[in-house]
Amino acid sequence: MSRVKRGIIHTKRRKKVLRLAKGYRGGRSKLYTQAKEAVKKSLFHSYIGRRKKKRDFRRLWIARINAAVRREGISYSRFIRGLKEANINLNRKVLSELAISEPQEFSRLVEVAKKNVRE
Repeated sequence: MSRVKRGIIHTKRRKKVLRLAKGYRGGRSKLYTQAKEAVKKSLFHSYIGRRKKKRDFRRLWIARINAAVRREGISYSRFIRGLKEANINLNRKVLSELAISEPQEFSRLVEVAKKNVRE
């Protein structure tokens, strides 16, 4: 049987994995097998993290809006309901920014929501 020399593709694949594992501690950055496992896990977690980030930001915006509307004497759910009834289509990110940077404008929105919410 003839001798097989592993060529450039084999080397490239290993180098790519080791490059991705750069900065990891111990053998995870030096040894191919350990690096491969570490990189596989890290890519999996980064994939999950990109989706989780969206959830986390939405939770943050809701918490900020809730804190701002509680000061005005209304609950978060009533506020959102009042805005929907008034046909004000602002997303939670914008509402959160308004609550922080423009409190006067936000209090006007709260008044509109209070008028439109049904008891």
